[in-house]
Amino acid sequence: MPLIEVRPAGLYCSAGDFYIDPWQPVDRAVITHGHSDHARSGSRSYLCATPGKEILQTRLGADASIEGIPYGQPRQINSATLTLYPAGHILGSAQVKIESAGEIWVVSGDYKLEADPTCQPFEPIRCHGFVTEATFALPIYRWAPAFADINHWWHQNKTAGLASVLYAYSLGKAQRLLASVDSTIGPIYTHGAVERLNEVYRASGIALPPTSAPPSTIEPGALIIAPPATHGSPWLDRFGDYSTAIASGWMQLRGHRRRRAVDRGFVVSDHADWPGLAQAIKQTEAETIWVTHGYIDPLVRWLNEQGYNAAPLATQFTSDEDSPSS
Repeated sequence: MPLIEVRPAGLYCSAGDFYIDPWQPVDRAVITHGHSDHARSGSRSYLCATPGKEILQTRLGADASIEGIPYGQPRQINSATLTLYPAGHILGSAQVKIESAGEIWVVSGDYKLEADPTCQPFEPIRCHGFVTEATFALPIYRWAPAFADINHWWHQNKTAGLASVLYAYSLGKAQRLLASVDSTIGPIYTHGAVERLNEVYRASGIALPPTSAPPSTIEPGALIIAPPATHGSPWLDRFGDYSTAIASGWMQLRGHRRRRAVDRGFVVSDHADWPGLAQAIKQTEAETIWVTHGYIDPLVRWLNEQGYNAAPLATQFTSDEDSPSS
């Protein structure tokens, strides 16, 4: 009997009487990370990993009742033991391990296996049942290092007298870019939505280069990191001549770049690619796999061919990478 079930409000653990990343307001919510498709407002109380508490507070508001617990520290909740482990997705992202009556299940939330200087790395957990995402669960999605290409694009633009506008999701992706690019190339400015979260990251001890909101005029050679929703908006008018790019896993396919109408696309994702998904699932040694948001059916089919007991898990989530503002 699985330790979790699907109810109208989301994934529910009856042994602990709590929900994980609920879709609707509930009494007790355990949150894997602060992206809006996983952390929704209105619940009576929230539990998350300590490194993600300030992000969650910023996203949900000062009145939200949020408790953080350290990674790896068990918490007894009714007849369930809950422990949070790093997911490697963004700062404070967590996998939720649930133990009860000799059964262990893990809800991974979003995760990646790539190194990231802005968050703790994914930690595989042995379990009987594993709930995995499938955002990029097709064999075509295989990540390669992209930061050297981003630096080269930025340097070329500086030489040509252009500013460089790089679109990235404001929470997680933007900070990973900031921590990974060569900040000696030129000054870096960020949109207000990014800058607010930069402050949270710095307060958590994450090293980021100096950034600020853009001044009224921008010198050639500057890098501006902004949410994709600003593309084509009057907010960009102050930047003079500039080149645009977007950092996303979807840039693996050229058609996505054309639809976004940007000059360049860089393949940078905070989700696991196809090999990463396969590796993470194998490391859990789980027999039962539930697959949720993304390319669910292809991953379920492949897992069953590999001998797993895999099934789709219906969800109301929309991946942050797939949202217009990502």
